[in-house]
Amino acid sequence: MLAFAGVLVLALLTGCSSVAGTGDRGYILGNGQVSVVDAADRGKPIDLDGTTLDGKPLSIADLRGKPTVINVWWSQCGPCRAEAPDLVSAYDKIGKNASFVGLNIRDTSADQGLDFEREHDVPYPSIYDPDGAAILAFAGHVRLSAPPSTVVLDDQGRVAGVISGAIPSVRTLVDLVDEVSHDG
Repeated sequence: MLAFAGVLVLALLTGCSSVAGTGDRGYILGNGQVSVVDAADRGKPIDLDGTTLDGKPLSIADLRGKPTVINVWWSQCGPCRAEAPDLVSAYDKIGKNASFVGLNIRDTSADQGLDFEREHDVPYPSIYDPDGAAILAFAGHVRLSAPPSTVVLDDQGRVAGVISGAIPSVRTLVDLVDEVSHDG
């Protein structure tokens, strides 16, 4: 636990800088801040069903039993593009011990999202959410219209951790998932 706290402090000190407002990009940058929710304070499991970018149904409830990493992204979001290689690296390190799902918001076609996934060799599925209905499952946890954000659900499907903005490092996400895996 102490090692994890040290990694979080380091990540916060070395993460992306905070930018106020939307600037000319149409989104607000997060600062990579990591929030951990104590097991006793987690709400009900997230209820989220959707259709992936390639047209297949996906229910987050089917992934329960191990932590689930949900990354909120958009193909034209600079920080989303920058963090994509780190998310793929984190998946490569812990994909057997956690499920990964993207949540694609703001793209006007699934093809835009699929192009992004091919460009970055994303190995996990993404729910396509152009109307913003799916992201509402995370209201109160993430900025609903300002990607990126990464949510870690515990093995019961409850929000256990949130990274606001781009993930500060592969190690930060790996340690967060590890902490969630061992807190129950």
